[in-house]
Amino acid sequence: MIRLSMRAEVNRAVLIGIVLFALVGCASVDPYASPPMAQNLQREDDVGYCARLFADIDRRVDTLGVRDAEAHRVDGFPYLRVDRFSVALAQRLKGPVQEQVWRARLQQLDETARATELTNAALSVDDLPRCRSLLDAADAVAIKELHASATVPDDYNIGMRALGIYPLTRLPFAAGIARWQDDTRSAFATPIDVLPMHGRLQRYGPPQGISGPVPASNVDPLGVPVFSAAEAAALFARHAPVLEIDVAGEFDRIGALKLDAEDQVIVDAAAPVVYTRLTYTLLGGLIHPQLVYTFWFSERPRSSGSTLDLLAGRLDGVVWRVTVDSRGDPLVYDSIHACGCYHLFFPTEKVVARELPVTLDESLFVPQSVPAARSGERVVLRVESGTHYLQRVSMTSEAQSATAVVYRLQDERTLTTLARRGGGTRSAYGQDGFIAGSERAERWFYWPMGIESAGQMRQWGHHATAFVGRRHFDDPQLFDAYFEVRR
Repeated sequence: MIRLSMRAEVNRAVLIGIVLFALVGCASVDPYASPPMAQNLQREDDVGYCARLFADIDRRVDTLGVRDAEAHRVDGFPYLRVDRFSVALAQRLKGPVQEQVWRARLQQLDETARATELTNAALSVDDLPRCRSLLDAADAVAIKELHASATVPDDYNIGMRALGIYPLTRLPFAAGIARWQDDTRSAFATPIDVLPMHGRLQRYGPPQGISGPVPASNVDPLGVPVFSAAEAAALFARHAPVLEIDVAGEFDRIGALKLDAEDQVIVDAAAPVVYTRLTYTLLGGLIHPQLVYTFWFSERPRSSGSTLDLLAGRLDGVVWRVTVDSRGDPLVYDSIHACGCYHLFFPTEKVVARELPVTLDESLFVPQSVPAARSGERVVLRVESGTHYLQRVSMTSEAQSATAVVYRLQDERTLTTLARRGGGTRSAYGQDGFIAGSERAERWFYWPMGIESAGQMRQWGHHATAFVGRRHFDDPQLFDAYFEVRR
């Protein structure tokens, strides 16, 4: 029996990957082909005009390649879009008032996405808001059809898992995940003053001035906390973390995402920015706000002395999330990288972890518990050089963080309309939800786990966080499966 060389093994894996992606892909579904939209297109009244207007705009958007991938158009109702939180809300609807508020959320998701698409396509269409309302009113009786179609595609590719013989290949992956978890526990158990250093520690922090708890001023009929713009800004400022980064090169400095002359996404480290997003989760029967912070690095450099680093590549992002209670106080912290990798949970004393069955699937991984930040305190995230792995979560006072380089908080949706050097705008994300140019070599080896382009940076709503099993970062049921709130 001839033993293949390492080069031959790599070539074989790449060939399999190329064949795989040629054969397996996400089937494109035409949302205009199903009722009630299929019938609306045939009408010769205002409803028919509006249906054809939306169809024409979508054709232009697809032709220009500026589709926003965050929320999904609803099959048969393409003037509405849905995300995983909206799907979860649909299961809680009771009565016509809640149904109306839920449909309004789907309209808002479409308005947000289309604003991005029209801006990037340099199109202006004044009639869309009127037409969206008209179509929704015309289709109001199709409640069962809407609920059946309002789904979000799984970010796991079943075909890839089938071709990769997932039931067998998941075994070595599970062993590798166990080793990574052991290494992570070891790093978090190491005294912080003896953690390996490759450069010098640099702190980044938000503008000074910590406010107190910021509860929502209102709750809508679905039980979703509603914040004014000022309240949301105060909440994000209250919980914004201090970053303590081992800086050994420019690749360890956070910055703003911009487009270069070739429309490639780059990081401007001269403008430290942390991007924010307000989301929600279900926990203990209530809907809790989640504050999402994302900071970006120019690259994950190749590890020293390595000729083949599967994880290295352009751009690297770290996502930090704070789940808060009705008073605006922290319940759980968690984190991933912008590829969906390395999901870590940091519960506070206000929750208790549920007892979970032991399986091969990736589940709740807690390398450290964290006390809820008290008044005048901020969370500090210790970040390793190069890999940008989290190594510790601690607390600091406002006074102790005064010397940090100040970063600016900015709405993450601004990344969908970045300015182009030659004029106009373009999203940082492609129509597939990925950032072009941030691919990793690991995708040629990790595809049997069913995650397309593993390691590549991706848009909100597309973060599969488990190689073994199935888990999505934006799943609003996830925290209720893992934690109980202490009474």
